Amino acid sequence: MTRFAPSPTGFLHIGGARTALFNYLYARHMGGKFLLRIEDTDRARSTQPAIEAILDGMTWLGLDWDGDVVYQFERAARHAEVAQALLDAGAAYKCYATAEELEAMRAEQRANKQPLRYDGRWRDRTCGPEQDGQPFVVRLKAEREGETTIHDRVQGAVTVQNAELDDMVLLRSDGTPTYMLAVVVDDHDMGVTHVIRGDDHLNNAFRQMGIIRAMGWPEPIYAHIPLIHGSDGAKLSKRHGALGVDAYRDEMGMLPEAVNNYLLRLGWGHGDEEIISREQAIAWFDLDAVGRAPARFDLKKLENLNGHYLREADDLRLTALVAEKIGLDTGSDGWDLLHRAMPFLKPRAKSINEIAEGAGFLFRTRPLDVDEAAAKLLEGDARQLLARARDALAAVDDWSAPALESAIRVVAEEAQLGLGKVAQPLRAALTGRTTSPGIFDVLALLGREESLARLGDQIA
Repeated sequence: MTRFAPSPTGFLHIGGARTALFNYLYARHMGGKFLLRIEDTDRARSTQPAIEAILDGMTWLGLDWDGDVVYQFERAARHAEVAQALLDAGAAYKCYATAEELEAMRAEQRANKQPLRYDGRWRDRTCGPEQDGQPFVVRLKAEREGETTIHDRVQGAVTVQNAELDDMVLLRSDGTPTYMLAVVVDDHDMGVTHVIRGDDHLNNAFRQMGIIRAMGWPEPIYAHIPLIHGSDGAKLSKRHGALGVDAYRDEMGMLPEAVNNYLLRLGWGHGDEEIISREQAIAWFDLDAVGRAPARFDLKKLENLNGHYLREADDLRLTALVAEKIGLDTGSDGWDLLHRAMPFLKPRAKSINEIAEGAGFLFRTRPLDVDEAAAKLLEGDARQLLARARDALAAVDDWSAPALESAIRVVAEEAQLGLGKVAQPLRAALTGRTTSPGIFDVLALLGREESLARLGDQIA
C-alpha cells in the first residue's frame, strides 16, 4: 500500500508528480493499492482551487488512485485521540511553557552556539494548581538514549543519535494536531506499508518513528528519493522548469505520456531504455533501481521526448488538442482541414504549441501577413518566378502533391534552377513564413482556388 499526500497550497508541482508516479508504479507493480491523501491541515494556505489542480493533474497524468480521496483535516478528532492515548500511556506529556519562555530558551541556545531544540523542561514535571486553565501543548516523550536506524530502500541504512531528537509537539495549544502526528496516524489507519517520498522528509522519518514505536504500530518501509535539481545542479526552480503540471499541458503543449516517461527516467532507469510505456513501467519498476543522487531536469530532453510521442499519437486526438488551442469548432471545415493536415504538421513538432503554430498558414486570411524573413524570399526576380509557377499550377488537372511537384519541377528546369530555389518563394507566398510542411503538401491542403489566389496576391 503506497500513498501520495500533497498539501493543497498550490499547483501539482513537477517534483510532486514524480513522487506520485513512483508511488503509483510501485503499488501497481506489487499488486497493491495506491492511495491519495490531501494534507489540508494548514487551513490558512489550503485552497479548493489547489485541491482541484492536484486532482486534475493526477487525472491528466493517468495516476488513478484507489478508493476515495482522504482529507486530513476531517480526521483531526482521530489525531487528537491518538495524542490522548500517548498521554495515557506516559509516552507524551503536557507542556505549559509560554511563548516568552521558549523564546528566552532559544536565545540562550543561540548565544551558546547550541542546537535550537526544546530542552524538555516539562518532560518530568508535575502540573500544579497554577496550571489550571492555562494553555498547553502535548509533546512526545522522545527516546534520549541510544540511536535510531532506518533501513531506507533508497538511502540505505541511516542512523541518528536519539539525543539529537527533541520532544516534538503533537497537539497545539488550540487542540489541533501537528503535521508530524497527522501523517503518522493517517498512514497507519490507511494501511500504508511503503512510504515513498522526497529525501527532504528523511529527518522527519526519525521523529515520526517515535510516535509509531510508542503506539506499538508496524513500522512502514521507507524509500526517500532524491529531489530533482536543475540542469546546472542547483535546486529546481521556475527558471529550470519547476512549474505545475498544468503548465506543461496548457502552456507548453506536452502530452501526458511524455511527461510520465520523462519523470520516470529522472532518478530511475531500466538498462538503456529511454522510451518506456506505462505497461512496461509497471512491469519493470522497483525501488532498487532508484538512484541516490539528485536527478537533473533538462527541458530540452523533455521536449525531444514529447516530439517522439507526438509522432506516435493518433491524428484525431492531436487534432482535438490543437483545435481547442486555436479555437476551432469540432465538425467545422477548419477542423476537417486541420485533421487532414496533421500527418504533415506533427513530424517535426515538439509540442502541441508548435503544431498549432505550424497550422497557422491554413487559416490565415488574404492577403497574407508575410514576415520579414519570408519577405526577403520574394525580392528581386522572385515574383516573375512565382508568375511562371502559378501558370504551371493552374494548368494541373490532378491537384495532388505528386502532380503539383511534377509541374514545379518543369518550371525549375526551364529556369535552370534547383527545385529548392522555386520552392522557397512558393512557401513564402503561400504561408507567409519560411518554414512549413512540404510545399507540395501545402498546395494540396490549401486547394487549387486558395493556392492560386495567394500566389496572385504576391505576384500583384
